[in-house]
Amino acid sequence: MKIKLLLFSLLLCTSLMAQDNIPTNEWQINTAILALEEAFRSEAKVYGYNANGDFVVLREGNNQYICLADDPKKDGFHVAAYHKDLDEFMARGRELKKQGKNFKEIFDTREEEVKSGKLKIPYGSTLIILRGDVNEETKQIENEKVRYVVYTPFATTESTGLPTKPRAGGHAWIMNPGTHRAHIMITPTYPEKEKE
Repeated sequence: MKIKLLLFSLLLCTSLMAQDNIPTNEWQINTAILALEEAFRSEAKVYGYNANGDFVVLREGNNQYICLADDPKKDGFHVAAYHKDLDEFMARGRELKKQGKNFKEIFDTREEEVKSGKLKIPYGSTLIILRGDVNEETKQIENEKVRYVVYTPFATTESTGLPTKPRAGGHAWIMNPGTHRAHIMITPTYPEKEKE
C-alpha cells in the first residue's frame, strides 16, 4: 500500500511539474495568434506543447495560416505564423532537428531536397515572427516586435534588385541569396519607449 501511495505521489508531482512548466492550451493559442493580423487569428491552425512538452496540434484551422506557440524550453517569448503551404518545409526542419542535426546539416539536407524536387517551398510564401515580453502579473504580451520573411527560393540580388544587407532600419533585404532558403527580410523599426 505504501509503495502504491508513493508511486501515486511521484506521478502526481511529475504531472504537476509538467503542467507548471507548460502554459495552458488557451494561453498558448491566444499568444501564438498574435503574430497575425486580427482578421486571420480565429481561423488559424495552432501548434504548441502538451503537458508532457510534446509538440502537438492545439487547434485545427480553416484559413491559410499556421501559428507556432512559444517554446517553454527556450528563453524569451517568441511565436510565429506562416502560410500553410510552408508546413511541409517547416515540419522537415523540425524532424531533422529532432534527429539531432545542427543548423548547417538541416540547411544542407533541405537544400538538396528542394533542388531534387522532394521538398517544396512555394515562392512568395510568408513567415511572420513576433517577439515580446511576458508580463508576469497579467501574463499579457508587451513590447511586441514583428519581423516578416518572404521566401523566394534561389533568388539573388541580381534577380530581385535587393541588397544582401539592410540599407537602414526597416529596409527590405535578401538573406541566403541563391539558395533554397533565399528570403526577403523586413524588420520594421520601433520607437524606443520613454523611460519613466
